[in-house]
Amino acid sequence: MSAEDPDAGEDVDEEEDIRYFVRIGQTDLDGTKSVERALTELNGIGHRAARIIAQRADVDRRAVFGKLDDDVIDEVVDQVQNFADNVPEWMTNHQKDYFTGETTHETGNDLQLTRRQDINRMKMIDSYRGVRHKRGQKVRGQRTKSTGRTEGTIGVNVEAIKEEQAEEAAAEEDDE
Repeated sequence: MSAEDPDAGEDVDEEEDIRYFVRIGQTDLDGTKSVERALTELNGIGHRAARIIAQRADVDRRAVFGKLDDDVIDEVVDQVQNFADNVPEWMTNHQKDYFTGETTHETGNDLQLTRRQDINRMKMIDSYRGVRHKRGQKVRGQRTKSTGRTEGTIGVNVEAIKEEQAEEAAAEEDDE
């Protein structure tokens, strides 16, 4: 491996062609990861959705995202933005909007904003789920008898009881 090896120069050129950040919406995705793995960093896109997006954009899901051509990346971005149009309704994350009745698939900051608005609407109309959100309790029917405790200790603190008994015994001896 000498410094004049012609193959060594080609490796450097290949690494320089990579885009380290690929911007989709308002999120920078890691260009050094595979297409499927990079898309899962986007809020609202999971493994299954990323696989479907890569398949519909005719991209190998294991290809490095930053090494793709600009037109291929634009096709992936287009598939992300039109995801709700290309999949069944049950795969979307925001079905039957309260005001418009439309089914959409929210990604990035739009997903957080939509969820916050939905929760605030439930709180305002005092629905069961809204009341649970207000109180900070579990919303989806989970067990609450033994989990979700916020007070710190669960059950009996034996050491504290022994200390109290010792203090009481010392106080009684002092009184006598």
